[in-house]
Amino acid sequence: MDILGLSTSPSSGGAYALILNEVEGNRRLPIIIGTFEAQAIALELESIKPPRPMTHDLLKNIILSFDSTVKEVYINDLNEGTFFAQILYEQNGEVIELDARPSDAIALAIRFGAQINVDSKVLNEAGIVSEEAGEEPAAEAGAPSAESKKEMSKLEKLEVELKTAIETENYEKAAKIRDQISKLKS
Repeated sequence: MDILGLSTSPSSGGAYALILNEVEGNRRLPIIIGTFEAQAIALELESIKPPRPMTHDLLKNIILSFDSTVKEVYINDLNEGTFFAQILYEQNGEVIELDARPSDAIALAIRFGAQINVDSKVLNEAGIVSEEAGEEPAAEAGAPSAESKKEMSKLEKLEVELKTAIETENYEKAAKIRDQISKLKS
């Protein structure tokens, strides 16, 4: 994955959506993060060096002082709307894993030039197909049953709202709609 960008909306209460983009695919993964983490990521992406080290710069310096380096960030789980990540770093030839919030892990990954990977299960559950792909969901064979028509119409409405949210780059709203669609489908 690579970082497509950061998005915010006035109704977000200070939260941002960090948008990851599938390098060899057509899916995007919005992750809601806090203001400070968004700032740490944005400063590094824009190559802006503050006069004093930010928290993630300090962490990078500490890791380097122990002759270690971050090799990979792995977003490995999604549980009740919360993403989980692992930082894989190398010290003396040994790879060590640390549990981390994805926002902190990504802020470190970009400082080290490390890969950002997402478990396929997480991407399948929370990823949003990019509009550039031009793919339409496959139609199910057969007509829906009478009891599922109401459910289908609500699902179809949410899918239209999701498409609109993605087209207008309102990724925070898209993430919420994606979660509603997942609940309906399960």
